[in-house]
Amino acid sequence: MNTAQNVRSFQPTKALLCLGAAALFWFLNALNKPGYTLNVEYPVRFVYDDSLFIPTSPLPHDVRVNVSSDGWGLLRHSWLPFRVDPVDYVVENPLRATTINTSSLAAALAEQVKKLHVNYVVADTLALSFDRRLTKTIRLVPDSLHLNLAPRFMVSSVINMTPRTIEINGPAKLVRGLPDTLWVKIPRKRISDNYDEEIPLNQLRHPLLRTSADRVAVSFEVGELLSPQ
Repeated sequence: MNTAQNVRSFQPTKALLCLGAAALFWFLNALNKPGYTLNVEYPVRFVYDDSLFIPTSPLPHDVRVNVSSDGWGLLRHSWLPFRVDPVDYVVENPLRATTINTSSLAAALAEQVKKLHVNYVVADTLALSFDRRLTKTIRLVPDSLHLNLAPRFMVSSVINMTPRTIEINGPAKLVRGLPDTLWVKIPRKRISDNYDEEIPLNQLRHPLLRTSADRVAVSFEVGELLSPQ
């Protein structure tokens, strides 16, 4: 009889609530303890004279950093990613810099991240590659020898081009290899009337090059040769 009453008095909901409260208490108590570590992504900004130097490989937008703190600090940063200004990493001599100095980067991060202890940057080497920035002027010339005209038609005016020159800016090793003159081909076939179109300069497209113009306007008049009477 007493056993039946004990079975009827057992309430699973209350038991689960007690178990949940105990687990929550243990969790909150654990968060107060120091010594937790976590790898986080932190934004980085590279500081150098971009009027004189240009990176020849993409610079990372962030770095992975190992940090330590109490549970509350790491929980906050794991749920809410870093929303702070990027840390500045100064590239002292871009032409000689081949890797990121992780020690100096960690020191710069420690100055900016006060609530967390920065242990180290999670990377053996982070490659850097720079070249001197160079600007070159290239002359544009129409490729009149390869015009595809319809039979009995000929160019009857000067071939106008706008612009006549363009400026190319980019890494010195790449810019020095460009020609001084760029021959612009007219893509249309069997031309039989006056021509006035813009032609893309696809020969100069490169992710590291910046051009003053990526298209050139070409125009000229076309006339038909009359058969002798």
